[in-house]
Amino acid sequence: MNQPLIIARAEEFVKEQLGQDTTGHDWWHTHRVRSTACEIAEIERADVFICTMAALLHDVADEKLNPSKEAGLLKVHTWLTANLTEEEQIRHIMLIVETMSFSGGGGEPMQTLEGQVVQDADRLDALGAIGIARTFIFSGAKGRPAYDPEVAPREESLQKEYRDYSKGTAVNHFYEKLLKLKFLMNTAYGRKLAEERHDFMLNFLDQFYKEWNQGRQ
Repeated sequence: MNQPLIIARAEEFVKEQLGQDTTGHDWWHTHRVRSTACEIAEIERADVFICTMAALLHDVADEKLNPSKEAGLLKVHTWLTANLTEEEQIRHIMLIVETMSFSGGGGEPMQTLEGQVVQDADRLDALGAIGIARTFIFSGAKGRPAYDPEVAPREESLQKEYRDYSKGTAVNHFYEKLLKLKFLMNTAYGRKLAEERHDFMLNFLDQFYKEWNQGRQ
């Protein structure tokens, strides 16, 4: 099996599927997740090829970007069966892609080290400076306001409510999801990387509130 060729094909497929995305789930998000997943995989001694493929394909199946979760998963499975010959690799990659979701809670636990690596990489891209930028990009795309002090964060949301973007704000999303991610990391190296990004977001929020309340008595 020519792994570099298959990875190159996967890159082109993902660019076709996500190249026009303006919600923060574009090709460059996928590229960063793949790069981070490979870095974590090397340190945690996971299968780098499986991590690479799952990281590249994880958002192609995202229910936010497809008519349904099932439609997205079918799209990924169809591509995998056309490009990979080893059934175990297809099964493993599909297992990771199927489990890659937050949905208002922690989601299903990843069953393999490779899945944990890719999930950590995806969560890391929701943290830090990149995570802040993506939050406001996504909120703008969904018509969600940046902040409203009269709208409180939702503590524990059902999936339907979590996907109802009209009820939230970009800043509330930090409390509903982003600031929880540090505690959901699977790998030791992932937790290490999350620390700095988590602290950066806390500093950003402090500055945001300072500027928002400037001049108030």
